[in-house]
Amino acid sequence: MSRVKRLIQSYSKYIAVPWRDDAAAAQRVIFCVYNEAEELRLRAKIDEFEIVTRQSNHDWAVFDLTDTFADWLSSQRYAKSYFQKPHLLPPLLPKYLAFITTEFETFLQKNEIGEDTVVAIKGVGSLFGFQKVKEVVDKFAPMVKGRLLIFFPGSYENNNYRLLDGYDGWNYLAVPITADKEF
Repeated sequence: MSRVKRLIQSYSKYIAVPWRDDAAAAQRVIFCVYNEAEELRLRAKIDEFEIVTRQSNHDWAVFDLTDTFADWLSSQRYAKSYFQKPHLLPPLLPKYLAFITTEFETFLQKNEIGEDTVVAIKGVGSLFGFQKVKEVVDKFAPMVKGRLLIFFPGSYENNNYRLLDGYDGWNYLAVPITADKEF
C-alpha cells in the first residue's frame, strides 16, 4: 500500500472520532505530514480525503495557497522592480500574510463554513522562503470553527515540524497524522 493511501487511512481513523466542542483553536488543527516527493500523488488523492471526511458526517472545503504569492506579487504596484531586485521584497512579506489572511476570510464567508466543516489547506510548500507556516496557521486557526487540516510536505519528529526539510522547524500543538503512525 502506498504512503499516501496509508496517510488517508490514518486520517480516516482520526476524523471519525467525535469532535469536542470545547477545543481551543490550536487543538482543532490537524497536520497531514507527508514526504515532499509525494506532493503530486497527494494532490491526486485529495478527493479521497474528502470522501472519508464526508463518510464521518463532516463537511469539506479546500483552500489552495499554491498561487497566492504570484497573485499577491502581481497586484503590487512595483512588481516588475521586485523581479529585477528581489532583495527589496522581504520588507513587504508581512503584506503577503495579510493578503492570504484576507483571501482565506473571504473564502470562509463565501462558502459559509460551519462548525462541522474540515477546511483543508493545500499548497503549503509554496510558502517556503516567503512565509512561515506557523504564522499562517496562527492566523487561520481561530477563523475555523470546525477543523483546519494542513497538507504539510515535510517531516514531523519529536513534536517538531519541518517544511520541505529545508530549515529548522517549530513545535506546534496540532495533531500530527503521518503514513507511518496509526491514530
